[in-house]
Amino acid sequence: MVEILVISTLIIAIAMAFLCIKLLFKQNGRFASQHIHDSKAMRERGIHCVMDQDREARRERRFAVSERNN
Repeated sequence: MVEILVISTLIIAIAMAFLCIKLLFKQNGRFASQHIHDSKAMRERGIHCVMDQDREARRERRFAVSERNN
């Protein structure tokens, strides 16, 4: 039981050390953004994040048919 705890702690410590090394040697000390709207390749393909797609779908369309019974 103790051996598994020591091994798992060692693995986590090594992973954290690798992350710290990457941050130290990376320019500006940051990881690249993982958001879709920050990716140039996704924007070129016309792929948006869910928030943007929802906003577009809710926008009032000029020729939209009203679904309300007034």
